[in-house]
Amino acid sequence: MKLLVIGGGNMGLTYAKGIHNAQLLGEEIMVLEKSEESINILKNKEPQFKGYTSAEQCVPQADIIMIAVKPFHSDDVFKQIVPFVKNEQLIISVMAGVKISTIQVGLGLDKVIRSMPNLPAMINKGMTTFTGSEQVSEEELIIVEKLLSSTGKAIKVKTEDDIDKTTGLSGSGSAYIFYFMEAMMESAKEMGFSEKEAKAITTQTFGGAVDLFSQKEETTSAWINKVCSKGGTTIAAINTFEDKHVKENIKKGIFAAYNRAVELGNS
Repeated sequence: MKLLVIGGGNMGLTYAKGIHNAQLLGEEIMVLEKSEESINILKNKEPQFKGYTSAEQCVPQADIIMIAVKPFHSDDVFKQIVPFVKNEQLIISVMAGVKISTIQVGLGLDKVIRSMPNLPAMINKGMTTFTGSEQVSEEELIIVEKLLSSTGKAIKVKTEDDIDKTTGLSGSGSAYIFYFMEAMMESAKEMGFSEKEAKAITTQTFGGAVDLFSQKEETTSAWINKVCSKGGTTIAAINTFEDKHVKENIKKGIFAAYNRAVELGNS
């Protein structure tokens, strides 16, 4: 099968590299970019990919087309490639908020996958959710899961609303974690630690906690209780968080991201 990635930015190349490194396709991966300058940069940095600036030259060759551009570029992409697409082609979109029906109408195609990746895909630690139109076969869904899993983990969800929900969870979730890490690092520096020391303390603390949670069967509440002791240091921090309704405010933020994803899809 031959894959065309439209958009040679961070996310497009992340998937192209992941799929290439996993040796999931026997064919050379094609990349469609808008300018010769972008293609020349691609040739120098990523010579394993075949670069194109003309949709006519590459779109008809593809079995699978991955659209990895910013959502506000979607209409331009549709206009560029619609004269050359074929109904048997499978479209995989990583455009946030762009609905399957919008892509189907824009391209006149039936088989569309909508996915929601996140930033750690850049280091093969990504979490991608996806769902497809009813015309996508079970065999094609298996292929899609393998392709998207090349950058970490991929989970098929039932509906597009679930995609919007995971936009608020995993899609935006890295920023929430960085936000908490930033607060820890700033606290460390205010206590007199250097930038390097603050980063090391925070990174190892987060990494260790995540690994511990993923490798054991205990719940998050159980681990919190293991660290806390009556009248101790940890419970002093947790009580402060509870007094300030930190957990509830985090949940409100996640739902705000979800609601915004729904709004973008309806706009």
